[in-house]
Amino acid sequence: MKKELTIFDNPKNIKRLRFFFYIALAGVLVAEFFIQKHHGLSWEHFHGFYAVYGFLSYVFLIFAAKLLRKIVMRREDYYDQ
Repeated sequence: MKKELTIFDNPKNIKRLRFFFYIALAGVLVAEFFIQKHHGLSWEHFHGFYAVYGFLSYVFLIFAAKLLRKIVMRREDYYDQ
């Protein structure tokens, strides 16, 4: 049986998608200089704060998921008993 290919199986499409994400990231960082933000905390006024905060949150979620997987994961035959 032949595996059905998806849009993400082509390396050329991955390059295009990555390029689009980089352009979007640059656009958001440039737009940050032109919009007025209302800060609630003193450290939110740094340029790029929300990008750094989002990235660090993402990294934390990845490590938390890896740790929780080891805690919650059951044996493969757990329900076969």
